[in-house]
Amino acid sequence: MRDLHNNIAVKRGISPVAATVDNTPWVSQIVDTQGFGSCEFILLTGTLTDADATFVVLVEDGNAANLSDASAVADAYLLGTELQAGFDFSHANACRKIGYVGPKRYVRLTVTPANNTGNVFLAGAWLLGYPQSVPTANPPA
Repeated sequence: MRDLHNNIAVKRGISPVAATVDNTPWVSQIVDTQGFGSCEFILLTGTLTDADATFVVLVEDGNAANLSDASAVADAYLLGTELQAGFDFSHANACRKIGYVGPKRYVRLTVTPANNTGNVFLAGAWLLGYPQSVPTANPPA
């Protein structure tokens, strides 16, 4: 049987909020990868009304739980690229993903807009896989 349900954990990344109308970055929750063999961030865009806005993605990792030691993740530790995970005004109601395979325990993602004066809706989630212990919690912890 192909059981994905009991072999993944979903963690809050970027909570859905009211539309953003400026260039304030979205900073995800820090995810703890301990006990899992894979880590992916899923971005969901909603309405993007600004005709020239762009959104750049940065992935950081570290070993401190608060990421006080955060540094940009080397490309060798990413599945996909930050460029592919980024988007612009033409990608309304779209999905993006980027994976992390690095050696550090904690990871976060930041989406930084530029030229954004319109409404932007954005949300995201961490997806952890290959757990050391199954089944994973449901509902997710």
